[in-house]
Amino acid sequence: MQRMALPHDAGCARMRHSMRFLDLAVILAYLIAITWFGARFRKGQTSLGEYFLGGRHAPWWAIALSIVSAETSTLTIVGTPGLSFAGNLGFLQLVFGYLLGRVAVSLLFLPHYFRGEMFTAYELMRRRFGERIRRLTAAIFLVTRALAEGVRVFAISLVVSVVLGTGEAASILLIVCLTLFYTFEGGMTAVIWTDVAQMCLYAIGAIVSLCVILAKIPGGWMHVATVAGEAGKLQVFDFRFSPTMQFLSQKYSFWAGLVGGCFLTMASHGTDQLIVQRLLSARSEADSRRALLGSWVVIFFQFSLFLAIGLALFVYYQDAHLIKPGELDRIYPEFVWRHLPVGVAGLAMAAILAAAMANLSAALNALASTTVVDFARWMPSGGRGGSLKLARSMTVVWGIVLAAIGMLARHWGSVLESGLSIASVTLGLLLGVFLLGVLTRRVGERAAMAGVLAGLAAILYVRYSTPIAWTWWVTIGAIVTFAAGYAASLFQSATAEVPHE
Repeated sequence: MQRMALPHDAGCARMRHSMRFLDLAVILAYLIAITWFGARFRKGQTSLGEYFLGGRHAPWWAIALSIVSAETSTLTIVGTPGLSFAGNLGFLQLVFGYLLGRVAVSLLFLPHYFRGEMFTAYELMRRRFGERIRRLTAAIFLVTRALAEGVRVFAISLVVSVVLGTGEAASILLIVCLTLFYTFEGGMTAVIWTDVAQMCLYAIGAIVSLCVILAKIPGGWMHVATVAGEAGKLQVFDFRFSPTMQFLSQKYSFWAGLVGGCFLTMASHGTDQLIVQRLLSARSEADSRRALLGSWVVIFFQFSLFLAIGLALFVYYQDAHLIKPGELDRIYPEFVWRHLPVGVAGLAMAAILAAAMANLSAALNALASTTVVDFARWMPSGGRGGSLKLARSMTVVWGIVLAAIGMLARHWGSVLESGLSIASVTLGLLLGVFLLGVLTRRVGERAAMAGVLAGLAAILYVRYSTPIAWTWWVTIGAIVTFAAGYAASLFQSATAEVPHE
């Protein structure tokens, strides 16, 4: 990451050029402390239920914070301020769609997940359709999540390599090994409680950063609001509607946010094991619903905070007549590293690492649980009664896979953005087939698989042959999958339409 030369702050730049000891000490202290804290939860684990669901002992508010940590990546933290710096607050329109999606998940999916004991989201597909759909949906999740998390590992290695002075490869190994250690030892209980600690840390880091920025701006927040308002940056809603392709190419209109955000959340929080595993870890369906809806409040606060940081940085750069970095994703981390007080900069950078480790630990546990539970019959000691040794072994295997993908992603160049958006390609397929399962009775396994294939073809066409914005991909994929699956069921014989439930 290149550092921007600021003429009025040359002295600070020289001090930052050789990283100050206190900042490094804070970051290393965090890495050691969070690893030790997570590893302490190994005690008392005697079953897969304890390892993958934390024994269903965690309170709903801890699960809510864990949900937010799981869906927040480093890219969210470093990228969101750039959205308001270059544009306005229109990104918040997605958050209203997130709320609608959470309500839909609580009504449509949670009642099914709490009928009997489930370890993964894809066991619902086995119960409704059969083993083939279960393995298909689980495989889609494994491939998608592994690719997305591997790319995120590479993304955080760019920050680590600058902060700690290590190369990208060494940074990847460092973050993966530390996160793998406490996830391996403590399972889901460690994941949830380290998520809580890390969520609090990066929220505090962001609040401190905002306060420091405002302290550098004469007039503080009132001046920021005035300047941002005059520049049109306080606009949240865009109600423009057009039935043309231009409408679908708008990323952050109200309709794209409400509809696209709703479908995206229904898919990610209702069918993606990364989040569903947390919902299944609640003590009851009621607690799971509280955690899901409560997480929206935190998400709203979080995005508002990082967008406010972007507005403050816009005014700060404008008032000081500074040249913005070529890449807007660098706006926030560069300010943190160059301008925050000694020690506080280390805390803020540790907060960015916290978000990365929280996301990675969640992915490791979700990938391991899906592999062990949904593909158990293919493993030496598989089945529901599989040992903790198998579960921990799969955690290590996926840690190696994610590190390998992170290494490969260093050479992907422009493919990086495609790798990060792949979830929007496949989540619609999962949502469509899950909706077929909970909303219909006549659709059988073959029809559901036909729907998935049709949805995949449609979304690949949309992705590579149209200008339709990514906020619509999940919606389109889900609708096509559902419609094609239901249409295929009309051609099935009556004997093929009997559900497995």
